[in-house]
Amino acid sequence: MRVALKVDVDTYRGTACGVPRLLDALKRHQARATFLFSLGPDHTGRAIKRVFRPGFFGKVARTSVVAHYGIRTLLNGTLLPGPDIGRRCAALMRAVRDAGHEVGIHTWDHVKWQDGVGTGATHAGNAWTEHQMRLACRRFEEIFATPALTHGAAGWQMNPHAIRMTQRLGFAYASDMRGSHPFMPVVNAEVTLCPQIPTTLPTLDELIGIGDITPDNVHQHVLAAAQRPAPQGHVYTLHAELEGMRLLPVFERLLDAWQAQGVQLVGTDTIAAGLDRASLPRHTIVWAEVPGRSGLLATQGSEFLL
Repeated sequence: MRVALKVDVDTYRGTACGVPRLLDALKRHQARATFLFSLGPDHTGRAIKRVFRPGFFGKVARTSVVAHYGIRTLLNGTLLPGPDIGRRCAALMRAVRDAGHEVGIHTWDHVKWQDGVGTGATHAGNAWTEHQMRLACRRFEEIFATPALTHGAAGWQMNPHAIRMTQRLGFAYASDMRGSHPFMPVVNAEVTLCPQIPTTLPTLDELIGIGDITPDNVHQHVLAAAQRPAPQGHVYTLHAELEGMRLLPVFERLLDAWQAQGVQLVGTDTIAAGLDRASLPRHTIVWAEVPGRSGLLATQGSEFLL
């Protein structure tokens, strides 16, 4: 059994404080991960606009956003200027790579992407989408002196233009969606030749506060979900702002349990390396709700048969 660990890094605080703690935890457990970085300004405070999104208040109440992100982070981009994450944390990002982990692109401006890219029939245009993705690509190359090979969208928010851009920008694979197994994405009957390796397991912030699920027992629910068959391996998405901070003990309980079960803990590139692209199924993309999250996410739809 194999679980790929995908670390979404959303904020300056998550990069500067959460990432080093995750590196230490992964080293102690001899585990590997894929770190996806937000590379431009941290404008987290501008997420206040999401108050009008269905389910937003429920998620905020359940997950203690202030406690996890901190007041200062929640003011970035409003009362405080948004720190440039890529410029301030370039050395730390390179240290992640040097520790043997895969590094890739999460986004340029996390809030701008998540709130602006749009979904389904209502989405940003090609020019806006391409500009945001190229900003991130250029900064990644400035930091690592090599092009990025993977992309994992902020908040699993993707539009048709962004899906096409994963091929045009030369990514080896992407992990932008929720689903059950790797596939080639199809949008408007057009196949994009950049494999998607979707997140298959629920995240902590989707589970905590639902029913009797607490930080003390949430790991048991993730472990149970990971028992579902996944021949190529499950993908677990964690966040530097959560598992790298207040929920680090929860993450370490997960690592301990998976190791006790003999699970191989890898980056998503390990799954990508084992794919036979010629035989990957083609699936449509559906923008749908995911339990525990607000808004619509890009998800794996039905198989597309010619």
